[in-house]
Amino acid sequence: MHWWFLIPAVLLGAIIGVAIGYVYRKNVAEAKIAKAEDAARALLDDAQKRAEEIRKEKELEAKEEIIKLRTEAEKENRDRRNELQRTERRLFQREETLDKKIEAVEAREQALNQRVAKVDQREIKVEELVQAQEKELERISGLTVETAKEMLLKRVEEEARHDAAILLRDIEQKTKEEADRKARNIVTLAIQRCAADHVAEATVSVVPLPNDEMKGRIIGREGRNIRALETATGVDLIIDDTPEAVILSAFDPVRREIARIALEKLIMDGRIHPARIEEMVEKAKKEVSNQIREAGEAAVLEVGVHGLHHELIRYLGRMKYRTSYGQNVLNHSIEVAHLAGIMAAEVGANVALATRAGLLHDIGKSIDHEVEGSHVEIGADLAKKYRENNQVIHCIMAHHNDVEPQTLEAVLVQAADAISAARPGARRETLETYIKRLEKLEEIANSFDGVDNSYAIQAGREVRIIVKPDKVSDADTVLLAKDIAKRIENEMEYPGQIKVNVIRETRTMELAK
Repeated sequence: MHWWFLIPAVLLGAIIGVAIGYVYRKNVAEAKIAKAEDAARALLDDAQKRAEEIRKEKELEAKEEIIKLRTEAEKENRDRRNELQRTERRLFQREETLDKKIEAVEAREQALNQRVAKVDQREIKVEELVQAQEKELERISGLTVETAKEMLLKRVEEEARHDAAILLRDIEQKTKEEADRKARNIVTLAIQRCAADHVAEATVSVVPLPNDEMKGRIIGREGRNIRALETATGVDLIIDDTPEAVILSAFDPVRREIARIALEKLIMDGRIHPARIEEMVEKAKKEVSNQIREAGEAAVLEVGVHGLHHELIRYLGRMKYRTSYGQNVLNHSIEVAHLAGIMAAEVGANVALATRAGLLHDIGKSIDHEVEGSHVEIGADLAKKYRENNQVIHCIMAHHNDVEPQTLEAVLVQAADAISAARPGARRETLETYIKRLEKLEEIANSFDGVDNSYAIQAGREVRIIVKPDKVSDADTVLLAKDIAKRIENEMEYPGQIKVNVIRETRTMELAK
């Protein structure tokens, strides 16, 4: 019973203790809160006082800054006003200076106007004096102004031409001396290293006969043998009073050679009749064809050209029977190839190209009697057909200036062609053509004013012109020689070149009595 009584007492004591503790903690907490509130209130009062002090300090600083800025602004305004005043003073002074200058200019302009008026009056007087003097000069000299001007201009022109001729002569002389020296070395070396022989070949072939009785056998009964031979070969046989000889004439040199070989074989065989003639002609054709091929191969081998089309080699061989002014075209082409190659080596050009172009430059002459066109056009077409180098084709087209030479090799081929053709003895002309060329040279030279006489010499490769010394001066001879040479180039056709030599001399004669 006592134990059960203790439990409620403990519980009651615990409850009372909790209530007392709660009341105590509440009072303590309230006391702390009140103390904290007082402390906070004190801090707030201090903060408000500090903030008020800071505000006052900032207001003072702001006022001081405002006063400072205001002072600076006032100073800047004073400086600006002072500067404006100084600028105004300078502008005013400048304006005064300009006014003075304007007044001075106006005064000077007025003075100038007065002087201009005086000058105009003087010009009028001078013009009147000049006109009067001109009239007096015209009256004294008997010449008008226009005539005097013409005489003066003519005299000035003559003096200018004289000075130009002297200058031109000096320049040409120096240039020619230098060019001749270099060209002479190259050409002389080329000619020395290529000394080819030239034999003038006839355009007809003469077949010797053992006796005159053979002429009758060649003609045959009622002329059947000669007709058969002419029909088979396309060659005309001329049997005249020439002793022990028959002349073969044909436009085609290859046909003429075939006829010559066939006739020689018939004469050696002795059996001359139409069937035998046809047989011998066929054999002669094969023999000539072999000779053509061999001649072409020999030419290619001699100049050292490789890779040439076999048809071009055959056309080269045909040129063995082709002549130009009596010069064998194949020998001429070989010589041109050698000359072009030697000169190309001297000047640093393409030796192989120059040699190849030199050999082929006249290839068109092998068939120019069969195909329409000049040998230059035909040769270029053949080279194109057999796919030759474009530069070789250009050299062929340019070697007679049909087109302007564009490469050094083309110029060298042109020069080599001229050297080979112009060599003394290389070509020959008929007497009639030769005489006409000489007469034309002298006619062109005599047509110029101041020429006393002219003489074509050196087989037409030089013309010497004697001028009248009272009409042509030493300086004028330079221009006269150029004019004559230019007219010869335009009006004449000739192989090689022609030298124009103008001679002027003054002779004084007196008789002793």
